[in-house]
Amino acid sequence: MTYSEAVNYLYNSTPLFQNKGEKAYKEGLENTLLLDGHTGSPHKLFKTVHVAGTNGKGSVTHTLAAILQASGLKTGLYTSPHLLDFRERIRVNGTPVQPSFVIRFIEENRSFFEPLHPSFFEVATAMAFSWFAEQEVDVAVIETGLGGRLDCTNIIRPVLSVITNIGFDHMKFLGNTLAEIAGEKAGIMKPGIPVVIGEHCDETRPVFEKKAGEVGAPIVFAQDNCKIISHKYLTPDKVIYETAELPGLQSCLGGFCQECNANTILTAVGILREKGFRISDRDIRDGFADVCRMTGLRGRWQKLSDRPRIICDTGHNSHGIRYIAQQLEQIKSEPGFGTLRIVLGMVSDKDISTVLDLLPKDARYYFTQASVERAMDSNRLQELARAAGLKGNAYRGVPQAVQSARSEALPEDLIFVGGSTFVVADLLTMPEFFIQA
Repeated sequence: MTYSEAVNYLYNSTPLFQNKGEKAYKEGLENTLLLDGHTGSPHKLFKTVHVAGTNGKGSVTHTLAAILQASGLKTGLYTSPHLLDFRERIRVNGTPVQPSFVIRFIEENRSFFEPLHPSFFEVATAMAFSWFAEQEVDVAVIETGLGGRLDCTNIIRPVLSVITNIGFDHMKFLGNTLAEIAGEKAGIMKPGIPVVIGEHCDETRPVFEKKAGEVGAPIVFAQDNCKIISHKYLTPDKVIYETAELPGLQSCLGGFCQECNANTILTAVGILREKGFRISDRDIRDGFADVCRMTGLRGRWQKLSDRPRIICDTGHNSHGIRYIAQQLEQIKSEPGFGTLRIVLGMVSDKDISTVLDLLPKDARYYFTQASVERAMDSNRLQELARAAGLKGNAYRGVPQAVQSARSEALPEDLIFVGGSTFVVADLLTMPEFFIQA
């Protein structure tokens, strides 16, 4: 079996959520526990940090991993989805899992897990834990999938739990109110394990407090003691935070949403220090400044070129798009700014109407669809967008839409590409933007 055959086996033999959506979702931990027992419970061999939430999980997990790596710890990182290659999901000190291990894991275990009919995420999680154990990591930062309580990562007993925020996403599985969704995410809380809540509101705070009280988890609300005093942008993708303890803290993640993420991360690091982790101020600075290089993080308000500027972002629901829309409006006010051009694609199971209502009405749109089954047809997206007052043409693929936007753009224009993680993934496969994982 080659690596390509192994990945195709994973995609075709186990339901992949990014393609199938709700058909790939499996509720419950039965398969996970069976897989864990079969592989020898590898997650018990290293410390873990568990991160859940609607948005910001990727930025928080990658930055925490970068900080822990900078402190000298051999650090595992498990995230989803991937952009270009399955191996992006499973990293040790920023290096993706070896293709030979992916092959070996499937060949050695397929006879066990095939009768279980596990989901793609269940198999990937078991693989990640096994790789981290084999690599003898000191600590691993583990991102949940779409839930918390019944997420297959929830078999771990971490040293710290983090819930970034709560927004409306995946309501078919998690609930129709913020309180219901918060209840599912709060399911990662464990007895005696501190939990950081990055952002909360009047509807979610009581849910978190109630659950923490029930399980006996010390709870910290990062918003109650905001560590960020102010911030300023050096470039669209670089920001400096002023904090009392770390003046001039520079981050390579420049999206508007990152201020809340940064406060969550700093709060979490404070607790990790209390738990005995030797993390210096220099480690924090290095992690914030160099997280993209250290961990391979891409697609978070990432600038790909100048004149015209091309920026992409994986924000894909109303909570994330709201920040993006605010940032685009600010850029439009810059002296000498030209035309805002937006390459937009979405998946069909999102709250598309709410997202469209948030986007700038005076931009030129290039409606497209990513190369996944869940992608909304670009002509249908164009129809919905027209009803929301957004104008533009439809394109069958991301490369065609991006190429059209570039051909029409002047040097002073901005091309933004987003609306879906998978649109960004297709963008990054274009030869001029491709970087091997």
